[in-house]
Amino acid sequence: MPLGTKTKQYETPNHPYQGERIANEHSLIDRYGLKNKEELWRAQSELRSYRREARDLLGQAQGDETVQRRSEEFLGRLKRVGILDEADELGAVLSLEVEDILERRLQTVVYRKGLANTTQQARQFITHGHIVVDGQRHRVPSYVVDVDEEDLVEFDETSPLADELHPERAEGQ
Repeated sequence: MPLGTKTKQYETPNHPYQGERIANEHSLIDRYGLKNKEELWRAQSELRSYRREARDLLGQAQGDETVQRRSEEFLGRLKRVGILDEADELGAVLSLEVEDILERRLQTVVYRKGLANTTQQARQFITHGHIVVDGQRHRVPSYVVDVDEEDLVEFDETSPLADELHPERAEGQ
């Protein structure tokens, strides 16, 4: 592949028109304030890769040290970003839904914390640079927030939105 070419990070649906799938996609896009279906397809592809890796690890001999180490690393990664709970095992990866992936986006975390009135407003606050995570400004709504970073999501202190009385601030925040 020539330098500078970028590969797609998602797979499109196999069939272009399936009414039920399209309706489901639209409801997820509305609920999570996604810009377009590409963002949803990217999350679905990420979920597929998690499931693929889990099936691969489950299919190998569990007594093998290498498999054990890879399983622990894989589970540790998913637990760190909050996709899995601490008590979950490798089999739990197979029962994950795309919503579990979408819930860990910075955009959703900002909305769930009450920093924005809607997911769309959360997206705008992020892209305009009003949100920081542990003092570091993030302008990418799809940034995956680690569990230990979740409490560190807040308004940038230099942002006009840091003022409690700002008219765009979420009610009660």
